[in-house]
Amino acid sequence: MTNVIIGEFVGTILLVLLGDGVCANVTLNNSGFKAAGPLFIAIGWGLAVALPAAAFSGICPASYNPALTIALFADGTLAAADGYTIAVIIEMIIAEMAGGFIGAVLVWVAFKPQFDASSDLGDCTAPGVRNLPYNILQEAIATFWLVFAIKAACGAFDLGTFGVFLTIVSCGTTFGGLTGYAMNAARDTAPRLAFAILPIKGKGDADWAYGLTAPLIGPVIGALVAVAIYAALPL
Repeated sequence: MTNVIIGEFVGTILLVLLGDGVCANVTLNNSGFKAAGPLFIAIGWGLAVALPAAAFSGICPASYNPALTIALFADGTLAAADGYTIAVIIEMIIAEMAGGFIGAVLVWVAFKPQFDASSDLGDCTAPGVRNLPYNILQEAIATFWLVFAIKAACGAFDLGTFGVFLTIVSCGTTFGGLTGYAMNAARDTAPRLAFAILPIKGKGDADWAYGLTAPLIGPVIGALVAVAIYAALPL
């Protein structure tokens, strides 16, 4: 299962590099795409998830998301009979989180002049309205749609990675204004750690009270509910 772990690690690096790179492109000073807008970010994140999924789906599940990995193990898609033991699932989650951290560091390296030119970066990703129980629910709802739609797109409707792209864009345009639609600890909590550690000029608070709750708990709840309902429907 070594290739699986490597695939999840490298794929998550690319996902966060491309996705957080879009956000840096749109928000940092001296970027040619500054203020391109939320639709630009949603499309960019769609590509950031779909392209690594297409590139590495031959050697790994291309989950790149601890919540999705847990859900696919729970519904038997990642079966112990195929080598996906609990130990392997844990290794996959560690690889995804490590990949998210490295991807965020690479974004800082690539955009360092733009980071240095942005004197007030503010805090890490935060909800539009801070209410932690409700923010957990918002992340759960967004992740429910993410996982249910991906299961349908890659299963019943056989849309492949194009279906993944459409799903991410849909999540961004529908739920992006609520919590930033993390839906994935590897693209929120792991980059949040990089934000906390890196010597980023003008940065604010990493906000661990939020980062260790909604982006961790909500996605797992939403993903598990999604696979349970999908399994119960005649699709």
